[in-house]
Amino acid sequence: MTHSKVLRPGHVSIRVLEMDDSITHYRDRLGLLEAGTDKQGRVYFKGWDEHDRFSVVLREADSPGLDYMGFKVLDAAALAEYEGRLQAWGCKTERVPAGELDGCGERVRFEIPTGHTIELYADKEYTGNGLGNLNPDAFRDDLKGMAVNRYDHCLLYGDDIPGVHKLFTEALDFDLTEKIVDGDNLISVFLSCSNKAHDIAFVHYPEKNKFHHASFLLMTWEEVLHAADLMSKYDIAIDIGPTRHGITRGRTIYFFDPSGNRNEVFCGDYTWYPDRPPITWSADNIGKAIFYHDRKLNERFLSVVT
Repeated sequence: MTHSKVLRPGHVSIRVLEMDDSITHYRDRLGLLEAGTDKQGRVYFKGWDEHDRFSVVLREADSPGLDYMGFKVLDAAALAEYEGRLQAWGCKTERVPAGELDGCGERVRFEIPTGHTIELYADKEYTGNGLGNLNPDAFRDDLKGMAVNRYDHCLLYGDDIPGVHKLFTEALDFDLTEKIVDGDNLISVFLSCSNKAHDIAFVHYPEKNKFHHASFLLMTWEEVLHAADLMSKYDIAIDIGPTRHGITRGRTIYFFDPSGNRNEVFCGDYTWYPDRPPITWSADNIGKAIFYHDRKLNERFLSVVT
């Protein structure tokens, strides 16, 4: 295949119920860097080793959940190319003007078969990671909490897994890295536009447009364990972990923000290359696939979504 001109997950917009508590959670507990507030009251954050201005947007609302997930593409030509391909595939697209998100260029927004809103963009204000590009140091001294490295991916729940598989692989040049099947039924897909094990994933759920979690990268297992210590210290509700996935091999812990949105911090996976065949998991091994150590699912992981 031609490698995707989609570079990476660039941002996620999350609805929260109360902004002050949410800022404390994402800034002081996860350790994201606060990057400003816009005229609409949305608050922007980034991981310490991210170079664009922001990757997480919080919007106060009456219900928690996901507004949209954005992917950065190579350039304006790639944005136009994918817009045309999405339209040919049958997606209705909308151009969101530059500046609607502070520091972000024009975005192409569209709805995918599971009902989620996705957008593509080519330009975002470059602010760097605070270390510079000439003889930089290896770390910052001003980090808080879990000190997450970057926003990494989302897991979304919805009703048309074959549909999103086809759209992302055919219209956007993503690779299928792993899947879960129940006989001939495709019930989960893990998709990558890079050399990561996944940049977005989907699990079958009877309702459309459900948000399972946003995930943030840590660098070591010890950092994941330290994150668990902080969750206990600050009474952050834990879903499950620390543990390990069979799918993607990530070492992980799941927990909830004050609004009930699920977060993940994790470290470790494998390097993906497009010439690899995808990994298949059968439904009778789904426990081992999701939680490798105890090989069984907890009910919250399957049913609690926003």
